[in-house]
Amino acid sequence: MFLKRIDIQGFKSFAQKTTLEFLPPRDGKNSLTVVVGPNGSGKSNVSDAIRWVMGEQRMKHLRGKKSEDIIFSGSDSKGQLGVASVAMILDNR
Repeated sequence: MFLKRIDIQGFKSFAQKTTLEFLPPRDGKNSLTVVVGPNGSGKSNVSDAIRWVMGEQRMKHLRGKKSEDIIFSGSDSKGQLGVASVAMILDNR
């Protein structure tokens, strides 16, 4: 089983809908995905989104203090959102 795609919107630093697609295994070989970026760009929020969509509810494990911490809290250019959405597509090849 592998992660095929994840859609994140309103979750932590992801105000706009963001879709990440992952390469499937080819020719019997597994692929490797690496998330890179500068400090504060949201790399850890991708793994938090995966944990959350898989059912994690303890805010400590999602690096927050209260449940509101997982919803986009606003920025200079975009206001606070009232809902967060994460959808994950798995492939069971």
